[in-house]
Amino acid sequence: MLRKGIALAAFGLTVLAAPAALANAGAAPVREAEFSFDGPLGTFDQAQLQRGYKIYREVCSSCHSMNLLSFRNLGEKGGPFYDPEVKNPNDNPFVKSIAKDYQINDIDSETGDVVQRPGTPADRFPNPFPNEAAARASNGGALPPDLSVISKARHHGAHYIYSLLTGFKEPPAGLKISANQYYNPWFPGDLTSAWSGDPAHVPAGGLIAMAPPLAADKVTYDDGTPSTVENQAKDVAAFLTWASEPTATARKQFGLAAMIYLLIFSGLLYASYRRIWRNVAH
Repeated sequence: MLRKGIALAAFGLTVLAAPAALANAGAAPVREAEFSFDGPLGTFDQAQLQRGYKIYREVCSSCHSMNLLSFRNLGEKGGPFYDPEVKNPNDNPFVKSIAKDYQINDIDSETGDVVQRPGTPADRFPNPFPNEAAARASNGGALPPDLSVISKARHHGAHYIYSLLTGFKEPPAGLKISANQYYNPWFPGDLTSAWSGDPAHVPAGGLIAMAPPLAADKVTYDDGTPSTVENQAKDVAAFLTWASEPTATARKQFGLAAMIYLLIFSGLLYASYRRIWRNVAH
């Protein structure tokens, strides 16, 4: 029974570790970028989140959905448009304005027909395509992934997103690429079948159906930040990391408070122990 239990435990660990291992199969090591939210006490930079949202809205949202995120999340504490003077994020004027720019599919209560209406803070970000077939047809057969939790779903999170967005390169000689494919050393894949060069020197990375989405000055930043590819990649990576867990800052703050409480409680417990048993021989 013991051997069986150990074998099952080992199998379970292998299964759990497999996705992380596959996530980086054949890819180059991620490029490390500095993010304010890194570390156990890190917090999000609100200005960076606002810039990142603009990148998503003007560049990414034409292909990628984010249907696990509601507009009101943008106005919650820690979000890109949080305003401490607005107690309810549904009443946040910025959030209302953002939501209103989107058209949301709804049902006419009288006729049952599908109609479109302006979005409200309670709505979720809509999918840019009506169905999967339409999404694939518009992207050469590839299905653009939903970005709601993309940072959590990829090993190295924001650093992977940053590396991918800044990593598009011309394919090396000997690498055969078909139409609507692009070479990226940071995209996980196996290029063995497409490589005609030395088998011992297969290039790192993979072929991705997404064309390089960023370019210098493609988006105009309202705060005057230089609109370079590097800055755009960092900003949207930060926004997508926040979107993957909007309560991350609150979780870290609660964890810190819990640790302080446990330290104080441990000290009081030890002091009580010493006081109660000080005259008893051990």
